Amino acid sequence: MTEASGDAKKPRFRGIVGASAHGPEHAHGHGPGQHTHAEARSGDALSFGNPRLERGAGRGKLVYFDCFSGVAGDMSVAALVDLGVPLEVVQSAVAAVGIAGVSVDVQAAQTGAIGGIRFVVEQQGQHPERSYAEIVRLLDAAAFDDDTRRRARAIFRRLAEAEAFVHRTPVQDVTFHEVGAVDAIADIVGAAAALAFLGAELVCSPLPMGHGTVECRHGVLPLPAPATVACLRGVPTYDAGLAAELVTPTGAAIVASQAARFERWPSLSPLAIGWGAGTRQLPDRPNALRAVLGDPFTAEREGAPASSHYVVETNVDDMTGELAAHALAKLLEAGALDAWAAPITMKKGRPGLVISALGAAASIAVLEDVLLRETSSIGLRRYGVSRSERPREIIEVVTQFGALPVKISRGPYGPPQLKPEFDACARAAQAHAVPVRSVIAAALAAALAVTDPTL
Repeated sequence: MTEASGDAKKPRFRGIVGASAHGPEHAHGHGPGQHTHAEARSGDALSFGNPRLERGAGRGKLVYFDCFSGVAGDMSVAALVDLGVPLEVVQSAVAAVGIAGVSVDVQAAQTGAIGGIRFVVEQQGQHPERSYAEIVRLLDAAAFDDDTRRRARAIFRRLAEAEAFVHRTPVQDVTFHEVGAVDAIADIVGAAAALAFLGAELVCSPLPMGHGTVECRHGVLPLPAPATVACLRGVPTYDAGLAAELVTPTGAAIVASQAARFERWPSLSPLAIGWGAGTRQLPDRPNALRAVLGDPFTAEREGAPASSHYVVETNVDDMTGELAAHALAKLLEAGALDAWAAPITMKKGRPGLVISALGAAASIAVLEDVLLRETSSIGLRRYGVSRSERPREIIEVVTQFGALPVKISRGPYGPPQLKPEFDACARAAQAHAVPVRSVIAAALAAALAVTDPTL
């Protein structure tokens, strides 16, 4: 897929390009009068009022993407950093992917009368083309927390499936090109890390769609770009009346895979506001994405819980255990937060299974597609649910078997729960020729030694 931005087209993914109204998503260097986000901070607060947020500061809160000018990957990261997510969270996550010669920063920016920041990717040397399968391997090997990894994989999956649909090729054959591949990785990993750090429920406005055509190496294509539309299945959109690309494929994939719902403006009390700036001037509106962190005061506060997630499920009586296991794996791969099968007795006494998946509202259309494609069912049902969860974080502890990640779940629910990541422990056990339970015990002991059990 390729995304065009500014006056020059920059390749992103194999396939569709668009004349992006957001301008160059990643300018290089700082222009006159520009400064980095770090320079804009005073102590632990942005000089213009936003606090420097702590990990999990958004738990129980909403972060709203007000996409009056659309959304792009770099604008999403910039808005979240301007909101108060520490820049080093994004920098560390991008560095953890392990692509040499790539670094990220932010610049002060002005869009019309509104000040904000712009996300900048710096890169040196030549970068090879990468397939979707190679990107997944990079994400799986990267040393960041599970939530960041899950979010990044879901965003890339959304993009890859859109590209595969447009070009009618297998998902694993989707290829990411030189400059665009690096920018896409930085945008997606940066957005995933910022959202995971914040921990807030993402709500997004309906998306304005530009119109017109754009010329690219595939010829003349319509706007919005075909891959953008494919990413936005199930997402509300409307005509912006503007001849420009307002929603890029990367921006579409981020909000489509991460937003719990889409609405004009949620009921919230604003606490912090971030502005992610585009570059190109728009004739009728500032070219920026506004992110608002706030406390919700919806029906949930009044005793009638609102649905933040959905369960989709179906009954089957003609599938083998192997096929059911495969369906569950595909649901998790597509972004389900959990997936399971339960035995039931169906009509005429037939043994069967209920195959279920839990996901955010924005992922339901994709999960329904997977459920109907990978099972023998001809129908399904869905219902809304709300959930409470412990604040979680991943720490790394040092043991005689090497460094191991341990998930810590805190909150006002008694002592924190400690759980070493099993896959990492299994790899360490194999490398040291010891039982995996020995590695788990060592990781727990190390975690207890550095964790205050009263927290």
